Amino acid sequence: MRIVSLLPSATEIICGLGLRDRLVGVTHECDFPAGVRELPHVTQNKIPASATSAEIDQAVREQLAGQRSLYALDSKLLKSLEPDLIVTQTLCEVCAVAESEVQRAVANLKSCPKILNLEPLTLSDLYLSIRQVAHAANCPDRGEECVSSLQLRVNSIVARNKNLKSRPRTLILEWIDPLFCAGHWNPELVELAGGQEMIGKVGKRSKTISWQELVEASPELLLISCCGFDIERTLQDVPLLESRAEWSSLPCVQNNRVYIVDGSNYFNRPGPRLIDSLEILTHALYPEIHPLSNYASKGIKRLPRCSASGAHS
Repeated sequence: MRIVSLLPSATEIICGLGLRDRLVGVTHECDFPAGVRELPHVTQNKIPASATSAEIDQAVREQLAGQRSLYALDSKLLKSLEPDLIVTQTLCEVCAVAESEVQRAVANLKSCPKILNLEPLTLSDLYLSIRQVAHAANCPDRGEECVSSLQLRVNSIVARNKNLKSRPRTLILEWIDPLFCAGHWNPELVELAGGQEMIGKVGKRSKTISWQELVEASPELLLISCCGFDIERTLQDVPLLESRAEWSSLPCVQNNRVYIVDGSNYFNRPGPRLIDSLEILTHALYPEIHPLSNYASKGIKRLPRCSASGAHS
C-alpha cells in the first residue's frame, strides 16, 4: 500500500504504526520522526516565512472568510506518487489542504485512492484516529497495540496524581498576537496533568481572548504553545506580553511559572506525541512527582525570572 499524508500528525501516526516504509509523500511541515523530511513534499505554504504573528493571524482570518486553505497541493506530484491511501483532515479549514482541493486532485488519479479524514477533538478521538489509520492500512492489531501503549502512559500519570491536594489554575496560550487560549484536547491534558484549565473547553475550538479574560483567569501556571512555532520563534513574541501593564500582575509571572514549549511538535499535533505533551505539562505542574526524560525536556523552557518580571539588564 502506498500512503500519502497531508498532515504532520497523520505522518506521526503512520510511522508510529510501523508503516514508514509505505509512506510515499508528506507535507512540507512533516518533520517527525527523523527521515520523513526526505520524502516528496506534496504541499507548500502560502504564507511567507518572514510573516509576523499578527500577519499570520490576519492571513488565517482572510483564508477562513474566503473558505480557502493556507496550503497548496502539488497535484502533478500527487498523481506521480500513485497513492492507494491519502490521510488528511477536516478539523481545521486552514491548517491542511482544503478537502475540495483534495477531492479534485483525486478525481484525476488512476489509482483511485481511499481518502481518510481525521477529526480529533479529544484524546479519545486521537485513539480513534490511530485505529482508523491502522484499519485503512489493513493492520488493525497495530492500532490496538499503539493505543494501549499510549493509554498505559496516561494511566501512569493519573495514578501518580491520585493524592494531589490542590490543582493550580492553569492556562495554555496557543497564540500571542492576538491572545488565543488552547481548545480541543488541551484542556483535557490540563485536567489529566493535575491542573485546572481556566478558559479553554474540552472538545471546543481554540479562541481569541482579551487581556481582561487573561487577568481574570489569574493563572498560577502559564504554558505558551504557539501553533507552528518552536521555542526560539515563540520567544521572539514574548516582549509583546511583557510590554503590557497587566503582565507583571499575573500570579504565574510573580511565581516564575511561565513556560514556553515547542508548539510545532507538541500540544498542537493530534498524534502520539500528545502523550509526550501531557508528560511535559505534568512535569511543569509537579516536577517533584513527574521527572522528565531528556528527549521531552528539549520541548519546554521556563521563561527566565528576569524576563518574566520585565526587568531586563
